[in-house]
Amino acid sequence: MQYFVGTLSREDSDELVDQIEKHFEEHAFGLWAIEVPGVAPFVGFVGLSVPSFEAHFMPAVEVGWRLDRPHWGHGYATEAARASLTDGFDRVGLTEIVSFTTPINLPSIAVMERLGMTRDPNDDFDHPGVPKGHPLRRHVLYRIAAP
Repeated sequence: MQYFVGTLSREDSDELVDQIEKHFEEHAFGLWAIEVPGVAPFVGFVGLSVPSFEAHFMPAVEVGWRLDRPHWGHGYATEAARASLTDGFDRVGLTEIVSFTTPINLPSIAVMERLGMTRDPNDDFDHPGVPKGHPLRRHVLYRIAAP
């Protein structure tokens, strides 16, 4: 949660799981739990979601990931995000998928670029869920269109 405003309590984490399950029911896509056989039964999650805030690029579907730090740098986020994009374009029928993060989150930006996503600096925005004046409020937006 290095690039987030704060960490989640156990109750907040449980609520997030409930929200993820509800998202699958409502949209037929969502965030997948990621396991690495022989390494760890759960390293984080990756997948597609509909952001719940207003912004100039909404409505949109986001590809996102959160992995436990010891599992960064192994290609898990890129591999699973690539599968998410394929699912979103081929099965779900999306025409575009976005991703966003703070400008200092270079690991996630690198994943976005490996996925072939591109950034137009004119699309950057202040995340409405981050308090005004907070150093993580500014976000960069990446996009990729269906092949």
